[in-house]
Amino acid sequence: MEANDLQNRLFRFSVDVIRRVRKLPKGVEYVVISRQLIRSSTSSGANYDEAQGAVSKADFTNKIGISLKEIRESNYWIRIIIEVLDNHEEWLSLNKESQELMKILGSIYTKTSTPR
Repeated sequence: MEANDLQNRLFRFSVDVIRRVRKLPKGVEYVVISRQLIRSSTSSGANYDEAQGAVSKADFTNKIGISLKEIRESNYWIRIIIEVLDNHEEWLSLNKESQELMKILGSIYTKTSTPR
């Protein structure tokens, strides 16, 4: 997978999250979850973008680590939505995508943080 592909997937994931969040009920619990999910999903992509301009290997690894943490948090909020929302089918694809992104970012992080 090229870096551009991952960059595009993270961007698309963020946009898809925002679009789906707009359709959530307006209850107070969804307001809180929505805010957290939008922050974490967009932060994951933004930190990956920042990693592309890293000034050192340590800087790159740090940004990838933050991106990984944020996508993990996004997955958490998506799983909450799936658990509490009656009509959650459209969230299943976001759950799958966040899991795949976690694996990819986790692999990059492991490879770059391990001393050679």
